[in-house]
Amino acid sequence: MYSSGYANRSTTFSSSAGKSARSSAAYMTTGLISEVLYREDQPMMTQLLLLPLLQQLGQQSRWQLWLTPQQKLSREWVQSAGLPLTKVMQVSQMDPCHTVESMVRALRTGNYSVVIGWFTEELTETEQYRLAEAAEEGNALGFIMRPVRMNAHGNGHLSGLKIHSNLYH
Repeated sequence: MYSSGYANRSTTFSSSAGKSARSSAAYMTTGLISEVLYREDQPMMTQLLLLPLLQQLGQQSRWQLWLTPQQKLSREWVQSAGLPLTKVMQVSQMDPCHTVESMVRALRTGNYSVVIGWFTEELTETEQYRLAEAAEEGNALGFIMRPVRMNAHGNGHLSGLKIHSNLYH
């Protein structure tokens, strides 16, 4: 998982033990954009990382928006993942060239706790900056989902999980 250089704005969750997920999610104070690099042959790793956060955010009164290129979320998967079926919206078969603009608009509205967009290519600095500004303005999270490219010689990423943080670098 990769957090953008523009992701200095972090979410604040209560660290007190015993507080419910609902009250923790209610303490989100600023927006954040994060890039999640994943291996298409290991979808469980991404689900293990993101589902707990999405479940917490599902306790908010706001929606979750999924901008997917081809796949349609299955109603059964949403329910079995513990996500609120009544708060998950999806726009599928979206042309990738419109995904950034759609994410910016959705993040800016403040109607969504999280907006998730799938991309095949890296975003430009300008696109990342626009998304970060929109997330801050709408007090929302944005996830840029992008598959890891493996090269033909096997020298690609080994783990499928790549964590970068401007807190440590």
